[in-house]
Amino acid sequence: MSTVASLVVGRDGSTSKGNSSNGVSSDADRKAFLIRRRKVDCIVIGGNTARHEPYRQTPVPLVILSRSHINPVAGNDLSHLWNMEPVDAITKAKELFGDRILIEAGSSIVFELVDQGLIDQLDLSVTPVTGGDHRIDWQGLLNKFAHQSLTSVDGTDFYCAHN
Repeated sequence: MSTVASLVVGRDGSTSKGNSSNGVSSDADRKAFLIRRRKVDCIVIGGNTARHEPYRQTPVPLVILSRSHINPVAGNDLSHLWNMEPVDAITKAKELFGDRILIEAGSSIVFELVDQGLIDQLDLSVTPVTGGDHRIDWQGLLNKFAHQSLTSVDGTDFYCAHN
């Protein structure tokens, strides 16, 4: 594992409900999410993710990509606020923390990094939820990868995609 992007969506492509991914998540997704993040050297998120999701505590260093100079998770002693492009942040994070980088950012950063060929693996959870906000074409995202596998747990589909 090198650079892995993790994303949860509802069946209709909703990436959030009530400004949070928790609204489209499931118990099975949360369990996989917690296991996944303990196997990496660093987590990278965007500023919006930092402002809307619970990142006050992380098991590894947390890099927040934001133009703001105010750290939205200032109570997290492992957080680092970087004002740089996602591509540059991955390079810097690997130099500082190690090769195993987990991208938990929003879909715009994930799509950007996938389109630039910088995501080695996509872990996509598709839950039964519908009616959320910020819909994406999750099938189109999966199709950007040559290989895909699918497992299902309690109604949540887990796709693992790589080239």
